[in-house]
Amino acid sequence: MRYDMISGLQQEYSNYTSEDFEVWKFLFERQMPALKQVAAQEYLQGIDNICFTADKIPDIEETNKLLGTQTGWELIVVPGIIKEPDFFNLLSQKKFPATTWIRKKESLDYLPEPDMFHDVFGHVPLLTHYHFTEFFQTIGKLGVQHLQNEQVVAMLGRLYWFTIEFGLIRTNNILKIYGAGIISSYSETKFSLSTEPKHIPYDASVIMNTPYENDHIQDTYYVIDSFEQLYHSIETIEQVIATAL
Repeated sequence: MRYDMISGLQQEYSNYTSEDFEVWKFLFERQMPALKQVAAQEYLQGIDNICFTADKIPDIEETNKLLGTQTGWELIVVPGIIKEPDFFNLLSQKKFPATTWIRKKESLDYLPEPDMFHDVFGHVPLLTHYHFTEFFQTIGKLGVQHLQNEQVVAMLGRLYWFTIEFGLIRTNNILKIYGAGIISSYSETKFSLSTEPKHIPYDASVIMNTPYENDHIQDTYYVIDSFEQLYHSIETIEQVIATAL
């Protein structure tokens, strides 16, 4: 699916049903009490910055206006998971691909692919944070630059997985969550901070050479000290890529 085809899609807000609003409200109200205690403060501030609430499914047009004034990012509506060339291309331009469909009541806790609650509730609040978005955009730029190199693309995929999707942060010596895959998952929010999984200090060079599995709850999480640390690891990431060429 090419980017010029993706860009023509729009959120059809009037098509949302009463069940869609009920599901959004249920998921939002189920997650927020826990997140207020265990999510990174930068994520919680982002929720306020883009005015997400339980009673209203986010309007992409309104969200884009808020993102635009804060970090210059915007959401691009996509039908589902898109191909890597399109994904990297969008990120490199400060554009995040997001679905607008919402899971059904009978599928509240498991989906074969991300819905709007994951894409928007999980990812978008941190798109208001400068250092996080600079790191995010760099993944896109490096992906575009090295798209023909499968090894580098795999490395960037691992980096994305263990940070953007399933990253943890240690604040005042307390573990918090920021990865969207955890943020949007009721069960993984609890599990990721328990004593069961491994918690390993963030090291981009290690992560880029660590395979992951995407069909079950993670058993290993990498922990950053700050979003500035992610930003300042870009030089290391580029060095790791250089050695793979």
